[in-house]
Amino acid sequence: MAEIKDPENTIIIELKDGNVVIELLPDVAPQHSERMKELARGGEYDNVAFHRVIDGFMAQTGDVQHGDMEDGFNLRMAGTGGSSLPDLPAEFSKLPHDRGTLGAARSQNPNSANSQFFINFKDNHFLNGQYTVYGRVIEGMEHVDAITRGEPPATPDRMISVKVAADA
Repeated sequence: MAEIKDPENTIIIELKDGNVVIELLPDVAPQHSERMKELARGGEYDNVAFHRVIDGFMAQTGDVQHGDMEDGFNLRMAGTGGSSLPDLPAEFSKLPHDRGTLGAARSQNPNSANSQFFINFKDNHFLNGQYTVYGRVIEGMEHVDAITRGEPPATPDRMISVKVAADA
């Protein structure tokens, strides 16, 4: 198990193949880090699908409005919703979108991030300065690599549970 230095700022995502441990970066993106903890603590990420998974690019999830639905209509809608909380302002930094970093998904509006996020499968430096980086995978990247591909996948993988390490 990875050494968890700051349990209050560490997220554990349970996937079908094992746990993914994410170190949040509250010093870089405090509002995004806080939002993820708030939604995790509320159980809102539990059973949410990875609705957009592009090989060689990234895996996107976190649509708490549509992503936990089982029917095809709502899976098609996945990616269009957020949470009941207000959108977040961009917290761009000099941190690059390297393999394993967590980025805030958003619309064309830089200040529209809400609950959705993506994990980079590889270095995606063309995203630098355009999407907020607010965490990095410190253990379990092999489980991220195993997420079923598709937009949306026919049978999407889901985040079984998402917890703050301090609460686990």
